Amino acid sequence: MKNIAIIMGGYSSEFEISLKSGNVVYQYLDKTKYTGYRIHIFKEKWVYVDDNNGEFPVDKNDFSINVDGTKIKFDAVFNAIHGTPGEDGLMQAYFDLINLPQTSCDYYQAALTFNKRDLLSVLQPYGIKCATSYYLNKGELIDTAAIVAKVGLPCFVKPNKSGSSFGISKVKTEAELPIAIEMAYREDSEIIIESFLDGIEVSVGVINYQGVITVLPMTEIVSENDFFDYEAKYLGKSQEITPARISSETTEKVAAVAKRAYEILKMKGFSRSEFILVAGEPFMLEMNTIPGLTTESLIPQQARAAGISLTELFTNAIELALK
Repeated sequence: MKNIAIIMGGYSSEFEISLKSGNVVYQYLDKTKYTGYRIHIFKEKWVYVDDNNGEFPVDKNDFSINVDGTKIKFDAVFNAIHGTPGEDGLMQAYFDLINLPQTSCDYYQAALTFNKRDLLSVLQPYGIKCATSYYLNKGELIDTAAIVAKVGLPCFVKPNKSGSSFGISKVKTEAELPIAIEMAYREDSEIIIESFLDGIEVSVGVINYQGVITVLPMTEIVSENDFFDYEAKYLGKSQEITPARISSETTEKVAAVAKRAYEILKMKGFSRSEFILVAGEPFMLEMNTIPGLTTESLIPQQARAAGISLTELFTNAIELALK
């Protein structure tokens, strides 16, 4: 039996969703192969939480725990932290330093993909299309006329490094820009303002499944709200249709771009990329490397459509990490 630490929580607004994801991993872990340990990672404490909600501190020197006088070490870590420090490279670098295998991509890829501006800048020279964008850093002059001249209206104002659509606004008039920018700055000191792409939104899961880079059946996102925001994502204000209602030709085109991005970046583990299809052409918005893993989340939906159970999905991630 291998000991698997399932890390969850984190330091960002996404910690509640991460706890849900981590608990799903714990629930569906193959109990014949692995003993799962739920490890909560918070700024104030790193602790193992047992089934009775007892807490045992984690020794950060070797990421071990001590339970009733027995030291427990781990064979691998299943990373289920959305946002910092699990999705931005910090935990990956730490585990690399102490030589502990973990299920997500490496630290550089995590840091790069977590930074929307840098990710799109790296992928663009490879012919991967993205929206026209305008960058702002906190403290810089906000020239609303220049922003509108570059990206047009409506446009999206997004924190550069945050997930679950926290701090994102769709802006329809120039007068709304300062309010939206202020809201985005609550999540991050860097902002990306993007032109509105009028098209079909699809979410594309790419994983290494049993040694083969595999594009999962895509999900079409139909939001009741103005866009796929927090309510749409988590409070049922959207329809998620898997597989997406797009032609086989368009599906192949999007799959090729998503797979290419995964390969260009030398990704490992899970990735879920968001695209807007404009007249059949895919424009990339972002890539998530620790996508939601609750039973309703997109990657589990896509895996189910591909005939992969949650237990198989999680076993595959752990086995690849152990290799």
